[in-house]
This record gives sequence, structure tokens and C-alpha cells, in this order.
Amino acid sequence: MDKKTDKVFDCIILGGGPAGLSSALYCARANLKTAIVDISTLGGTPFNYCEIENYLGFNKIEGSELCEKFEQHVDNFNIEKFPFEEIQSVDLVSAIKKIKTLDKELLAKTVIIATGAKAKKLGVKGELENIGKGVSYCAVCDGAFYKDKVTAVVGGGNSALEEALYLTRFAKKVYLIHRRDKFRADEIIQKRVLDNKKIELILNSTIEEIIADKKVKEIRIKNVLSNKTTTLKTDGVFPYIGLEPNVEQFIAQVEQDKQGFIKTDCAMKTSVEGVFAIGDVRNTPLRQVITAVSDGAIAGVEASKYIINQKEAVVK
Repeated sequence: MDKKTDKVFDCIILGGGPAGLSSALYCARANLKTAIVDISTLGGTPFNYCEIENYLGFNKIEGSELCEKFEQHVDNFNIEKFPFEEIQSVDLVSAIKKIKTLDKELLAKTVIIATGAKAKKLGVKGELENIGKGVSYCAVCDGAFYKDKVTAVVGGGNSALEEALYLTRFAKKVYLIHRRDKFRADEIIQKRVLDNKKIELILNSTIEEIIADKKVKEIRIKNVLSNKTTTLKTDGVFPYIGLEPNVEQFIAQVEQDKQGFIKTDCAMKTSVEGVFAIGDVRNTPLRQVITAVSDGAIAGVEASKYIINQKEAVVK
């Protein structure tokens, strides 16, 4: 495709994960001219999950297989796909939205943002190279693989403590490591943690290194008060110090919360007319494959309604 095209899509979806693919399906079924733009292959973060056990209809399925099924379903419809496209700039506020990549300029009447979020990293040695080998950023996704094993959760907010509590359903022991002497979590959650005999608190401490031999086997931690360093044997590490939405191209164009997640209403509408946000990039209480797919369905239907209303307004 040339650098610039006069073709105007009814809807361009930014992001080809479960949320984006779901919205593409619903847009296409509503007979909208639809395109998906993604920085990499389609499938999103779940493509890298070893196994998924909480997607309705599948007792257990590899993340890559589920994502492939999603894409195969979408391929039954006339949807244009633009993988491996690095977005350079986005104009969401104009009547006709404009997405510029390195070698393309795409135009659309509506845009659905499905760019997801990335976990904040600890930034320590052994973290990145052991993702999927004992380092995980989602206890709900991977907790069941640590039955009768030892795990460590890092963080002090509601999410970290809830992750630790969830892991006690499977693990025989859970270390909860926090760099301060007090948690930020709600009191009721803190009480549940303190009452759980499987959880051992390690306060005023940070992880210095994650050590592995094919799989994670121990962590090196440092007490921030004494500077003393010790090692702990553990089978898994769950950093839970927050998520960062992938919103670099949309800042100042759509309303966001304090953490940067895009604000939407229950119809996935953002503060900009004709622009929707779905999945992990929006301010949602649960970030799972099944909720992302649900978001996508809603946005696809709402985008279709928006196009119809625009056409009716022109006729009148």
C-alpha cells in the first residue's frame, strides 16, 4: 500500500489481541469496512501464555492456540490486517481519524483503541530472561501451576496482596515482599493477608536478583534498612507493582485516569466522539482474556451504531 490512501475505513482497530480481534469480528458482521493495525503479530499478550484454564469452553488451552483460533475466526470475514506496523502518530479528534505508520496513512470514521498494557518491571537481573520460566505477572493466569510449591509476590498495593491471597489456593507457601514497612492496600485485605498462615511477610526489602537453572530456583533480596542480603528458595516470582497502559500515541487526545488508563463508559466510548477503548488499555476492574473479548463485542456493536447514526444524520 502507498504511503497515503484515499480509502476510508468505517473502523480501524489499534491492537490485534483478543479485544481487538473480537471488535473486528463484530464490526465485520455489521458490514463495516474494518482494519486491524498491530505493532507485531496478532494475538496480543495471551499468545505467550503457556496455558489458559479460565476461558469458558476450554478446560485447558495454550495461549497461542486460543489466539490462533480467534484469528482464524476473524479471517472468515473481509477484514484487512496490518501487522508489524509501528504507529508514528494518531489524529483522533478530527471527523475522519488518521493513523500514520512508518509507510502508511490510514483513514477511518471510527477508531477502537485496543493497544493493551504492559506490566511494570522490577528491573533486576534474571527477570526478563525468566518470564514464563518462573517469572509471571498474573497469578490468576498461572497460579494453578504452583500447586504445593513456593512462590514470592512483590508489591504492597491491593493487587499485590490479592495476588498473594489467590496464590495460597495452590502454593504451600507465599512470600510477600514489600520495600516499605506498611502496605498501601485496604485494611480489610491486609487483615486477610495477616490471618493467612501460608503467607510470610518480608518487609523493608527489595529483590536484587532472580536466580534460575532452566527455571527459577531462588531470589536474592536486600533489606533496605540494614543493607543485608539474603537468598530465598522459591519456584515462582510474581512482580505486581502495577501496569502501564500503552497510550503513548493518545496522550492529550482522550481522557485518562491518574494511572494513564483511558476512561470509558459502559459502552466503551471515550471522551472523543467516534473513539472507543477496550481491553487492558481502559480503566477496567478486571484484565482477563474473557473480559477483553467482551469489551470488543460491545465496542464493535457501538461503532456500528455510530456509523449508522452518522449516515442517518447526513440523509436528514
